[in-house]
Amino acid sequence: MLQSVGRRLTVQLTCLLRVTWAPTQRIHRELVSCIDPSVGLSEEQKEFQKVAFDFATREMAPNMAEWDQKELFPVDVMRKAAQLGFGGVYIRTDVGGSGLSRLDTSIIFEALATGCTSTTAYISIHNMCVWMIDTFGNEEQRHTFCPPLCTMEKFASYCLTEPESGSDAASLLTSAKRQGDHYILNGSKAFISGAGESDIYVVMCRTGGPGPKGISCIVVEKGTPGLSFGKKEKKVGWNSQPTRAVIFEDCAVPVANRIGNEGQGFLIAMKGLNGGRINVASCSLGAAHASVILTRNHLNIRKQFGERLASNQYLQFKLADMAARLVASRLMIRHAAVALQEEWEDAVALCSMAKLFATDECFAICNQALQMHGGYGYLKDYAVQQYVRDSRVHQILEGSNEVMRMLISRSLLQE
Repeated sequence: MLQSVGRRLTVQLTCLLRVTWAPTQRIHRELVSCIDPSVGLSEEQKEFQKVAFDFATREMAPNMAEWDQKELFPVDVMRKAAQLGFGGVYIRTDVGGSGLSRLDTSIIFEALATGCTSTTAYISIHNMCVWMIDTFGNEEQRHTFCPPLCTMEKFASYCLTEPESGSDAASLLTSAKRQGDHYILNGSKAFISGAGESDIYVVMCRTGGPGPKGISCIVVEKGTPGLSFGKKEKKVGWNSQPTRAVIFEDCAVPVANRIGNEGQGFLIAMKGLNGGRINVASCSLGAAHASVILTRNHLNIRKQFGERLASNQYLQFKLADMAARLVASRLMIRHAAVALQEEWEDAVALCSMAKLFATDECFAICNQALQMHGGYGYLKDYAVQQYVRDSRVHQILEGSNEVMRMLISRSLLQE
């Protein structure tokens, strides 16, 4: 799948150099060795990294600004991505997935995010939902739901957060009361990516008493009576994916749609988020990598006081700091991805560290890149401002970075 496509492509391994939409919509890419994201990868990993970079350059980057400004959900482009295996990157092959590792997944999402961070972030959430069904669903559920999700014929949304339960997810109130062979759902979910457009909603709801052990995971399909959506939210970034409330009013869902056992939902949700944190941190990496290249290009072209900005030692040092933070973030994310794949005892803490460090540092990189572009960086004709806006929310979602600190400190204090 991904491997065979990679062997057919003869795209040179390059990194995003500049994106300027208004006059030319051109994309230039070139190798920058000290931040080269292919360092340390196997030949197979380099092949599908090439595929992802090429797809980001051809299909995503030229459309990134339009998707943002017009708030377009790029269904057709995502389905093209799925043809390369990106709809089910770490899903088992018997249901249409690519069967790749967590590290492979991080490599792919980082590359795609250079082309459009917002769209890649949605693809990562979609992958997380499919993984939850693939991992915890029974064979019938796996073979019913996963194949059309892997091709992105259907899209998926993750439904955990509620208006009154954000970081305190275990206090969620959406209820699912069993009546015969159905659950009757009542309640609402907030800030749901893809809501209204997605076909499959992986919903955490309360089937038992208070606390995490009373939560179950149920798949709700679009079109089910009693399922509706709130208004489309107006957001700072992430505008290529819609965000709405998901509302359940006496919504009857077959018991056969429950993933795992009753009371297992919170565990399933948290297992999904461990990988989701690696995924969204990888999207931040892509935004930061692109921003470093954009900034380097700007410094080499822009002149002030009779000299190129690249001659200014202060700006040289700032660029060096950005590069160092980028590579440190990448190493931390890839280390955590291996830990999660191999089920290390401290995998949860390492995923939390990676998400905390990388999303903070990569946002800082993007923000510094905007500053170094001066007034131009604040114009929507320049890509750097979109990387800033699209990466900011990564410090909040998939568990806020304050929650990441709680998880890390809990791990340390329990030792």
